[in-house]
Amino acid sequence: MAIAQAVRQRVLALVNLWAAWSGLSPDQGTQGPLSRPENPYLGNALWYRKPAANLASWSKDWLPIGNGYLGAMVTGGTTDDMIQLNIESFWSGGPFVNSSYTGGNPQAYKAVVLGDELSQIREAIFKSPIGETDTLAPLTYPGLNYGSYSGNGFIAVSRNTTASNSNYMRWLDLDSGLLKTAWSEGKTSFEREYFCSYPTRSCTAFIKSDRPLSDTLSYSFVPLRLLRDTSTSCVDSSTIKYRGQSIDSGMTFEFLAKVQTVPRNMVQCQMILADGKEAAVLTVKHATESWITWVGDTNYNIDAGGREHDFSFKGPDPHSSLTRILSMVKSLSYDELRQLHLHDYEEGFTSKFSLDLGASPNFAKSTKEQMEDYTREKGNAHLDLLLFNYGRYLLFSSGRGVLPANLQGVWAKDERPPWSADYHANINTQMNYWGAEITDLDVTDSLWDYMAKTWIPRGQETAGILYNTTRGWVTHNEMNIFGHTGMKDWGPWVSATWANYPASGAWMMSHVIDHLDYGSGSIEWWQEQGWPLVKGTAEFWLDNLFVDTFHDDGTMVVNPCNSPEQNPITFGCAHYQQMIWEVFNGIEKGFELSGDDDVAFLSEVRAKKARLDRGLHIGSWGQLMEWKVEKDKPTDLHRHLSHLVGLYPSYSIASYPEGGAVLDLTKSELFKAAATSLKHRGDGKGPDADAGWEKVWRAACWAQLGDGEKFYNVFKYAVDTNFGHNLFSLYDPQSSDPIFQIDANLGIPGAVMNALLQAPDTSSYDSPLVITILPALPKAWSGRGSVKGARVRGGIGISFAWRDGRPYDVVLRFDRMRAYQSREVQVVHNHKVIDWFVGEAGMVRKVEV
Repeated sequence: MAIAQAVRQRVLALVNLWAAWSGLSPDQGTQGPLSRPENPYLGNALWYRKPAANLASWSKDWLPIGNGYLGAMVTGGTTDDMIQLNIESFWSGGPFVNSSYTGGNPQAYKAVVLGDELSQIREAIFKSPIGETDTLAPLTYPGLNYGSYSGNGFIAVSRNTTASNSNYMRWLDLDSGLLKTAWSEGKTSFEREYFCSYPTRSCTAFIKSDRPLSDTLSYSFVPLRLLRDTSTSCVDSSTIKYRGQSIDSGMTFEFLAKVQTVPRNMVQCQMILADGKEAAVLTVKHATESWITWVGDTNYNIDAGGREHDFSFKGPDPHSSLTRILSMVKSLSYDELRQLHLHDYEEGFTSKFSLDLGASPNFAKSTKEQMEDYTREKGNAHLDLLLFNYGRYLLFSSGRGVLPANLQGVWAKDERPPWSADYHANINTQMNYWGAEITDLDVTDSLWDYMAKTWIPRGQETAGILYNTTRGWVTHNEMNIFGHTGMKDWGPWVSATWANYPASGAWMMSHVIDHLDYGSGSIEWWQEQGWPLVKGTAEFWLDNLFVDTFHDDGTMVVNPCNSPEQNPITFGCAHYQQMIWEVFNGIEKGFELSGDDDVAFLSEVRAKKARLDRGLHIGSWGQLMEWKVEKDKPTDLHRHLSHLVGLYPSYSIASYPEGGAVLDLTKSELFKAAATSLKHRGDGKGPDADAGWEKVWRAACWAQLGDGEKFYNVFKYAVDTNFGHNLFSLYDPQSSDPIFQIDANLGIPGAVMNALLQAPDTSSYDSPLVITILPALPKAWSGRGSVKGARVRGGIGISFAWRDGRPYDVVLRFDRMRAYQSREVQVVHNHKVIDWFVGEAGMVRKVEV
């Protein structure tokens, strides 16, 4: 009874603290000599001297684990340890609360009227003296039941002890994907270990001590306070269940968690009264080892989102499948469970690719202390490498489930996170995957499935209702997991500024085309999934290009368009024109491999591509124009670089004039104009935002222009101003509760690689592939370093090292050539061609520098 009473008091205290959004005080630990657990001293780890503090510090101090299906954030406390929980598909809104949910589309009967109004808008824009209109109001539609990604609550791990601790350390080992803590209490040593296993779709938190615990260890679920119908219960003596619904009583979720011990069977489950509500608690006593393994899911089904399922996305109750998963997992020992995770992590993450920037880790200062020392003036090359590896880790940990990484990957603490933690596809979703192909991360299956199963079905309706188009599909800027493809009405804001972005699909197709070109996707994949995505996008744009009667130059342009999140509603936005040109290129290149015999479609693509305005115009102050009618201002510090998309991450600028020159414009003139625009957009701290992603994008663009020092200057500025102690990308890190947005984290690997290795796409497989080694290496990294296992298009693997800025041991492996069996290749360094040859499937080429 004494134990039960102590447990009840402990859990009640935790429930009250966390339900009220208060925070636990951090365990202070000692500031004396550090103990030396093995992994932090390998150097590839984030490590800290104290546990994370309260819930307000979640985004800047807690540490993440995940397997795509599940995510968790951990404080690493010694007495009270909180584990915040996420399920990738747990959302409010959609058809779960409204069976008549339309995906943000108006009713189908309005299609004729909307088509007429859109025609009038186009005509008004072309006839306007400034090529603009004031509103697209007839086309926007309230985002009813749009919903939001949501947190699920917490697991509270509590020890009934008052002992003081010393020699505390916690660290996230990026070489193993294990999160660890270690400390001492008197003569007793403790270790915790946390990981989420992809093979078992489960997460585990393990604790051991070098002598049996005399205090009671308890585990309990703590629900988020706004979730509906939450309950916890004992399934058996060592298993608890946690169920509930989203804040709007729509989607159902469930967790099952089982505790195991050494010695065995030292667990009991009790129902206690906590905060006026019964709660299940698992308690452990006299064990030397204990671990809790949890599984979780919802009744969301991505395969039930089509017309044949009434766009319901509804699947079975998750309980039965979770019971099966947990039954399998509980048959494994902790070591077996751990080894499954380690093998998967090594196979998918550490064994295929590595980067060395030549810097030694600082073992005297924690990651927090190093971040506090990091400035734009001096940087820290080892911390740069850690951020690079961390970005890959976060994508690997959030992108391998059923759904792709969202605005927060898979981690969100609240019921309504900022921007719904959804999918913004006017830079954010794209940036999430910048580093995937080039660093050989196999994380994109969920991205293709998401587009095919949530965008296309409703996107076909959007194309018909809003654009009077009978073929293809379209979506806009903001997407949920329920097929929201319409123009989301922003209410009091200028809706078109954010909502009018039908080019999201066109930009995303660059990832689809790259997947084939890099050799990551098979011919079968291209035929079954890649090609239908790209063809549907192209079909939509074939019906939505119009002869430019404003300039009367015979070219075809988009009308209407908003350059992403800019106000003018106009025509011929450079961003759209560049991306559509690249989609049409992808059609021409991929048609032969597609198995498609629709030659009339191919002919139409070629004909309209020949007339398409390329979106490459130089303005009055030497800038690359963002709009075909000049509206650019030298003082515009807008966060987006939309008209520079063809510089990076795409290629219509980067590979120019490959594919044909425009009005005798030379590459040097085009690059100079792009540099002028980039310079005038500032470093990413304009009056409209101060995000990490806008700085990372700028850094990548400077790298594409070959300026290593400007690349690194802006890169350091991003790290200095937009990253927390846990290396999360944040809005206003100095805030008491800053906003986490993952795109800058996931964009860093792509931006860094763009300074070390470039091979932009071409308009034809017959064109030489130009591979540039160390195109923008900053002096701070020039001493020595290496890249091993990188991938470039053409199905080519590449490894090289450098010393004093000069590459050596350059090896190209033609081991994944799928689209073709040979390719002309130029290898460039320091603006000189150092090798020129025809690579063939299976070839290994050593390049002499």
